[in-house]
Amino acid sequence: MPKVAVVMGSDSDWNVVKKCVEQLEEFGIDYDLRVISAHRNPDQLFNYVRSAEDNDIELIIGAAGKAAHLPGVMAGLTTLPVIGIPIKTSFEGGLDSLLSIVQMPSGVPVATVAVDGSQNAAILAAQILALKYPELKEKLLLFKQKLNDEVIGKNKRLRDEVGCGENGGE
Repeated sequence: MPKVAVVMGSDSDWNVVKKCVEQLEEFGIDYDLRVISAHRNPDQLFNYVRSAEDNDIELIIGAAGKAAHLPGVMAGLTTLPVIGIPIKTSFEGGLDSLLSIVQMPSGVPVATVAVDGSQNAAILAAQILALKYPELKEKLLLFKQKLNDEVIGKNKRLRDEVGCGENGGE
């Protein structure tokens, strides 16, 4: 079973990161959930990331707000893929977090999702891991079909409500 690390810079990020964890569980991806600050306990972060592969971690998801250095620091410590989740802050709706995560120097990439986009972090993790785990690809195909079916249902409900019928409004 694939395993990812989900690291938050603060426990206040949990309300956003919870959607990531729920999506990982839906895909059957095991995870190790931690609160580790890149600024307040960097030694613990260093030790955790450097031992990640020894603990069967295959990918790291990092969530952080404000200065949001956590995902970038982790990416600098490992060759594992790192996905960053910028957390919304009071500054321009999280623009500070987004820029801190996405604007990485050459050679230290961090895949970055939208501000508070933790569900997409889990989906991207599943897509990356599906290259190695065929059962994940099947789950992703079903997930994408579910998304498609939901949109078709919403379209039908709206068209029925407006009175477009089968061919009306075209």
